Amino acid sequence: MPLFTLDQLESAAKIVRRFVLPTPAYAWPLLAQATGVEVIVKHENHTPTGAFKARGGLVYIDALLRSAHKPAGLVSATRGNHGQSIAAAASRNGLPVTIVVPHGNSPEKNAAMAAFGGEVVTGGKDFDESRHVAAAIQRERGYHFVPSFHRDLIKGVATYAQELFASAPPLDAVYVPIGMGSGICGVITVRDLLGLATEIIGVVAENAPAFALSFEAGRPVTTNSAATFADGVATRDPPGEAVEIVRRGASRVVRVSEDEIAAAIRLYYTATHNLAEGAGAAPLAALMKERHRYSGKRVALILTGGNIDMPGLAKILRGETPEVQDA
Repeated sequence: MPLFTLDQLESAAKIVRRFVLPTPAYAWPLLAQATGVEVIVKHENHTPTGAFKARGGLVYIDALLRSAHKPAGLVSATRGNHGQSIAAAASRNGLPVTIVVPHGNSPEKNAAMAAFGGEVVTGGKDFDESRHVAAAIQRERGYHFVPSFHRDLIKGVATYAQELFASAPPLDAVYVPIGMGSGICGVITVRDLLGLATEIIGVVAENAPAFALSFEAGRPVTTNSAATFADGVATRDPPGEAVEIVRRGASRVVRVSEDEIAAAIRLYYTATHNLAEGAGAAPLAALMKERHRYSGKRVALILTGGNIDMPGLAKILRGETPEVQDA
């Protein structure tokens, strides 16, 4: 049973377009030269929050308000992009929102969440611990807890897959980074609803391998750390439903190193003059690693976001790799 129908996806797209216009999908010739592959980049770094998750919060909160009395407020946990999405959507609907981030979280992402109207609270050593802090705030204040993986979130972010498959020529493969799984689950669902044969490949950091381990084991596998500077894929505890969807619908899950992610950020900058955060660059890193598989073929990369902090970006552009944060 699919997560949603094409009609439901079109309804979600109408909600999303009130805030997020369709993002471009460009074929970049310098990326084709670097890979030997016709590369089409879906630029989710061009949304109002700088990341694909801007779409999900809009659809989730619209569904919440249609199905229940208006909650007293919302609370969620994040490393940044999910929090910006929920803060922006909550503010547009007149709801107070508290966003819990781990200690040492990106100051620039924290500032963006606050600018979108969120109360930013620091709690926990990593994302998974921040979720527990958010749950405590839910109980104390009577707020509604917004998860990081939910069918309405997936339906919202899946609108980028709808745009990609409608605008791009037939694709042999799509590389998608995996954090909690909403993005790749949306791509898989839309691919299947359209009856396409496109391969879908998930990408994780070698230092945050929980989703890759789960894919290989056929069940959720939790790790003790997710020590990657690519905070969008810094997941230790994958949702079981996401693991099952990816296991059934993806060809494989590729692991990329910190150095490979940094090199992909540099390549995106030199070849397209776009900024890619670590998770957003991971698909290009994976294609560089596997380019022999798709020589002469057409492959899409989901550049999921461009929210990279200036100090880390400066280090990467100097040819270095940021120190790994134990997340």
